[in-house]
Amino acid sequence: DVQLQASGGGLVQTGGSLTLSCVASGFNVDDYAIGWFRQAPGKEREGVSCFSRKDGSTFYTDSVKGRFTISSDSAKNTVYLQMNKLEPEDTAVYFCGADPDTAYGQSYYSMEGAYDYWGQGTLVTVSS
Repeated sequence: DVQLQASGGGLVQTGGSLTLSCVASGFNVDDYAIGWFRQAPGKEREGVSCFSRKDGSTFYTDSVKGRFTISSDSAKNTVYLQMNKLEPEDTAVYFCGADPDTAYGQSYYSMEGAYDYWGQGTLVTVSS
């Protein structure tokens, strides 16, 4: 049974940092496409960062480049999103998604429709 458990959200001041974790069970994170998405109030879910297992590349949406870093720990079967220099515009519920199809590039996995499995989300609030 594929499950994802996202955690690590919280309230932080502008300029602060948080690390989100996505713990996977029922599959090996190295064998799946994994992505982080976020959804702010009144907005659509957007891709924040993801891996492409096909070519080893990573995707970051423009607004987080240079501030966020995606990584994984095979031993812990966990994918992380390190978020630095947080801004109020980063306030959202953050979700991790996973999919067993790893045949595509990063542009594909930056899209919500690429994923069959989702965690429950973790709320990040950045105060100004």
